[in-house]
Amino acid sequence: MRITEYDRAQTVEYAKKWALLRNPRYYNFDGIGGDCTNFASQCIYAGSKVMNYTKDTGWYYNSPSDRAAAWSGVEYLYKFLTNNRSVGPVAELAEISDLQEGDLIFLSNGQRFYHTLVITGFSDGVPLICCHTADSYMRSLDTYHYVSVQGVHITGVNNW
Repeated sequence: MRITEYDRAQTVEYAKKWALLRNPRYYNFDGIGGDCTNFASQCIYAGSKVMNYTKDTGWYYNSPSDRAAAWSGVEYLYKFLTNNRSVGPVAELAEISDLQEGDLIFLSNGQRFYHTLVITGFSDGVPLICCHTADSYMRSLDTYHYVSVQGVHITGVNNW
């Protein structure tokens, strides 16, 4: 296995293009729990170009009925990225001040993560966000309400 660079520019370009729209290649999960993590996964895929098809613990999307829980579930994506030692994107926990464009922020209500945000820029050091569910384009992190927040820095992409 070799690690390749995560293409942050492609991730951000995809996020900005689809933040207020829906890519018809992917199901819209808004009516059944929210589309934020599905959108974040699409963005990460744009920058990684590889999925992990490991049954039950992978990160992939073929259709609404053939996808990994990590593709569209907030907690599952968080666990996949921070624990992945196989094919696909790999990440580490990071302070918000250490994040870069293309990284993720997970919002918590104090008991669990409930929202996934993609960083697409910065304004005076504050992350600007693109996301789905409450669709946002370059929205300041300062405008969100949450109990706690966790940054996830994508360090690279594992490939065969």
